[in-house]
Amino acid sequence: MVSLIEQNQLDYFKEKNPSWIIDNKTIKKEFKFDNFIDAFGFMSKVALLSEKMDHHPNWQNTYNKVKIELTTHDKGGITTNDIKLAESIDKLINT
Repeated sequence: MVSLIEQNQLDYFKEKNPSWIIDNKTIKKEFKFDNFIDAFGFMSKVALLSEKMDHHPNWQNTYNKVKIELTTHDKGGITTNDIKLAESIDKLINT
């Protein structure tokens, strides 16, 4: 069962992943690429990953930038699903 994470879990995530911003009940990050094709390719990878995890981001694409915001709407905040997806997204960049 998915539940909201505790503050100490959120602090630990932030310590391990300082590029993600905690904003109210979401975690978010902006990714910048060389061009639109690279940004769109990244979004395609995130879409496949999200579908596999059955957890989908709020996101926005403007040319070479992709902004991703994660929260679990039906729980009203940040859950383990959001943390797992954020860490998985970062692994896409580092591979």
